Amino acid sequence: MRKTWIALAGMNVTFLGISLAQQPATPPAPPPALPCIENCLSKEVQTNYARVKDYILKSADKMPAESYSFKPTPEIRSFARVLNHVTEAQVRICGTIDGAKVDAFTVPPETADKAAIVAALNASFAECDKAYAGTTDANMTEVFTAGPFKRSRLGLLWGNVAHDNEQYAELATYMRLKGQVPPSSEK
Repeated sequence: MRKTWIALAGMNVTFLGISLAQQPATPPAPPPALPCIENCLSKEVQTNYARVKDYILKSADKMPAESYSFKPTPEIRSFARVLNHVTEAQVRICGTIDGAKVDAFTVPPETADKAAIVAALNASFAECDKAYAGTTDANMTEVFTAGPFKRSRLGLLWGNVAHDNEQYAELATYMRLKGQVPPSSEK
C-alpha cells in the first residue's frame, strides 16, 4: 500500500510539473506599437485636445442647471464662470489661429441659464476644432501674434490643452463637492 501511495504521489508531481511547464513564465509582451508615419506631433496634440474637450463637455452636461451658480467658497468662481473662462480662452487662442474676430463671439454672463453657457462653450469648441484639424507637422511652427507675444501654432494649441486641463480639474472638484462623479472617473 505504501508503494502505491508513493507511486501516486510521484505521478501527481510529474503531471503537475508537466502542466506548469506548459504555462509561460510571464505573459507575452504586447506587439510593438506601429510607428507614427505622418503628422505625429500634431496628432498628439489633437488627441489630447479631444480627450479634455470630451471631459469638459460631459461636465457641463452632467452638472444640474441649479448647480451652475455653485461656488465652493464665496471668493471662488462659480461652476458657470469656470465654463465661461474656458470659452473666453478658447475663443482667443483658437480664434488667433483661425483668424476669427474675437468680438464676433458673445460669452454670456455667469448668471445666464445653462443652455446659454453651454451654447457658448460649444461655439468655442467648434472654433478650436477648426484650429486643431488644420494643424499638421508641416505648419505647426507657424508663428502667430497672441496679444503681446509671438507663439507657434503648436505652442498655442498645447497651451490651450494645458489650460483646459487646469479648468477641467476645477470643474471635477466642483462636481465632487456636489456629489457628482467627474467624467474622467466614470467607469
